[in-house]
Amino acid sequence: MGAKPAEEAEKYNWHWRNTMRPVRFFGFDARAAIPFAVLLFYARISTIILTIVITMIFWFLEQRGFTFPAAMRALRAWLCGQNRPAWIRHRHRKMRDFG
Repeated sequence: MGAKPAEEAEKYNWHWRNTMRPVRFFGFDARAAIPFAVLLFYARISTIILTIVITMIFWFLEQRGFTFPAAMRALRAWLCGQNRPAWIRHRHRKMRDFG
C-alpha cells in the first residue's frame, strides 16, 4: 500500500517548517558574523578587540534568552521609559470649532 497524500506532501515540504527559525552562525545569531567579515578586510588589533566585544555581547544576550531584535526593543523601552506618548506635543491636532 502506498503512502497517504498528506504524508507525501509533508515529506516534500518539511523544509518550510524551518523558514522562520533564526539564522545561526557557530551557535550565535548570524548578525554576530558581520564583525568577522569586517575583520577579514581590516585586520587590526582594534578590529579584533571590537569583534571579540561584539561576540561577547551576542553571547550575553543569548544567555539572557534575548534575540537581537528583542534586545534592541528592550533597550529602546529602557531608554524611553514608561511614559511614551504616541505623538510628540507639536504634532497633536488642535481643537477647532467650525460652527
